[in-house]
Amino acid sequence: MAEQKKIAFLVAEEGIEQVELTDPWAHVEKAGGVPRLLAPKLGEVRGFHHLTPADAFPVDTTFADASADDYDGAVIPGGVANSDFLRMDKDAVELVKALVAAGKPIAAICHGPWLLVESDVVRGKMVTSFPSLQTDLRNAGADWADQEVRVCDMNGWTLVTSRNPDDLPAFNREALKVFGLSE
Repeated sequence: MAEQKKIAFLVAEEGIEQVELTDPWAHVEKAGGVPRLLAPKLGEVRGFHHLTPADAFPVDTTFADASADDYDGAVIPGGVANSDFLRMDKDAVELVKALVAAGKPIAAICHGPWLLVESDVVRGKMVTSFPSLQTDLRNAGADWADQEVRVCDMNGWTLVTSRNPDDLPAFNREALKVFGLSE
C-alpha cells in the first residue's frame, strides 16, 4: 500500500474562517490523505463563522516542532485575524519558507496568502485572494487577478489560491490535484 500523503493545515489560535479549514480538511480525508493541524502551540484552536466564534479543533503539532520533510503539502485557511496572527509567527513563516524550498505545494485561500507575503515567497507567482490583499500581494511581486482559483507552478513549487468560501469547490479540486490526491 502506498504511503498516505500528509497535508499540514497552518492556523493561528483563533480567527480561522472555519469552513476554509473544515471543507478542505474533509476533501483531503475523503481522498485518502492525512490532514494535520499545525498552530503556534498545542491545545485547541477556535474556528469562526466570519466574526462569530464557532468550533474548537485539537492541534496535532506546533510550527516550532514541525518539519517540511514531514508533509507532502500545506493548506493555509483564511480569516482576517487568523491570517494576521499567522504572518506574525516566526515559526509559521520559517515553515512556509522550508516547504517552498523543498518544492512542496501550498494551497492558500482568502486572507491566507498574507502568510506567503510575510514569507517572501510570492514573487513571480500568479495568485488570487480576498480583494483587500491585492496591493500587498502585488507589492510582494505577485501577479494578482480576481479569479475563482489560480494555480501557479513557477519558481519550483506549486501554489493554489482562491478568493473566499464561495470558491471552495474549485479550490479543493485544484488543491487535491497538486497534492497528488483524488476523490
